[in-house]
Amino acid sequence: MGKKIRVLIVDDSAVVRQAMTEILNSDPQIEVMATASDPFIAAERIRHEIPDVITLDVEMPRMDGITFLHKIMSQYPIPVVMCSSLAENGSETALKALELGAVEIIQKPRLGTKAFIEESKLRICDAVKAAAQARVKKVAAVPHQVTPKLTADVIMEKPVPSKAMMQTTEKVVVVGASTGGTEALKIFLESLPADCPGIVIVQHMPEGFTRAFSQRLDGICRISVKEAAQNDTVVRGRALIAPGNHHLLLKRSGARYYVEIKDGPLVSRHRPSVDVLFRSAARYAGKNAVGVIMTGMGDDGARGMLEMKQAGAVTIAQDEASCVVFGMPNEAIKLGGVDYVKPLESISREVLRLCV
Repeated sequence: MGKKIRVLIVDDSAVVRQAMTEILNSDPQIEVMATASDPFIAAERIRHEIPDVITLDVEMPRMDGITFLHKIMSQYPIPVVMCSSLAENGSETALKALELGAVEIIQKPRLGTKAFIEESKLRICDAVKAAAQARVKKVAAVPHQVTPKLTADVIMEKPVPSKAMMQTTEKVVVVGASTGGTEALKIFLESLPADCPGIVIVQHMPEGFTRAFSQRLDGICRISVKEAAQNDTVVRGRALIAPGNHHLLLKRSGARYYVEIKDGPLVSRHRPSVDVLFRSAARYAGKNAVGVIMTGMGDDGARGMLEMKQAGAVTIAQDEASCVVFGMPNEAIKLGGVDYVKPLESISREVLRLCV
């Protein structure tokens, strides 16, 4: 199994510290090194032993999580996972943390159904593992997990080629990203012209953050960016981002592309799942689609990208050098689902070239 990922939990709530400790220690690849009720205690712990990953609350007494994150990133390049209760007024603050160098955002564990608790456990442990592999600091590789995962079959059947799908229509771009994807998407979308092809995006992000994330991008990009809603039309000059905790599918009615928001189980350990979006693009867009898979841990999107390529779409993967975690692109490459491997800064130019 190799060396365990040692985690420091920083949260002012004793209940949350206990719940996080139980969740993380339940994974054989992770162990909780220590807990701290505020950043000052955490700083003292770090002086004695540097953890592999820190989980950090956003709002705390004496010093807030954002200020402490800034201090960490300027002194110790330790991967940080922000832990938030997803309060409405906290979304912008947590998104700011991503800009300052946090690797992931996770939802604080809370009481709920057995299924909800199990899903939360998967997401929290996966976020910590992704952080441990991120390029914030050099860490030992974590063995690839072999936990059984559901595929896109639970949401949609595999695509069957059709004459309608083969007809030439407006191009549509579908994008999948995870760890490090918030910054990658910002760079990608900022570089696109106002009349670029319609874009549909799945970024692994908790419920409650995708709207603030979309609004922030909308304010800095030439194109329009919004959190996708049921039956939104995919049009030129607009990007639709999957709402957290919901699958997003591309659909087609005649020459019109639109999106469907759908509930369902975790697919490839995620909801929304890139595999689900890519499969729907393979079925309803075929050769009229361009698929892009960006930085992220795991293999969500790899099978869906192969299905897109088999349906005639052109596919692009972000290269290893520009990825925070070269997991998802690498898995898609290994499956043979990728036509082009490009650095992040070149992806927008390649997409525009392919959509002419």
